[in-house]
Amino acid sequence: QAQLVESGGGLVQAGGSLRLSCAASGRTFSDYAMGWFRQAPGKERELIASISWNGFSTEYTDPVKGRFTITRDDAKSSVYLQMNSLKPEDTAVYYCAMSSVLFGLGRNPLRFDSWGQGTQVTVSS
Repeated sequence: QAQLVESGGGLVQAGGSLRLSCAASGRTFSDYAMGWFRQAPGKERELIASISWNGFSTEYTDPVKGRFTITRDDAKSSVYLQMNSLKPEDTAVYYCAMSSVLFGLGRNPLRFDSWGQGTQVTVSS
């Protein structure tokens, strides 16, 4: 498994922006898809954005499409989540994760085996 460390969460007003970062180590970063999950109070953790191992393919859950962007920088072994037009319903703990599938797309949430510690994002109305 890889070790992942997130940063960039915080408190923001509705309509604002935040950028989450995640630095990975312990596995060849460029060989694996990455994803961002979130878990809101009382809800299950869900995959909201993923990027393929080569960065050519991204996928988003409907509630964040057009507002969130996932990118990766293999030279820095890092993945990012740019969040714009934030809404109160985006309030959650956000986790970055690495897929266990070599050269995969990162579409299957059950195939992620490495997790960061989570970072809180709170959007006030």
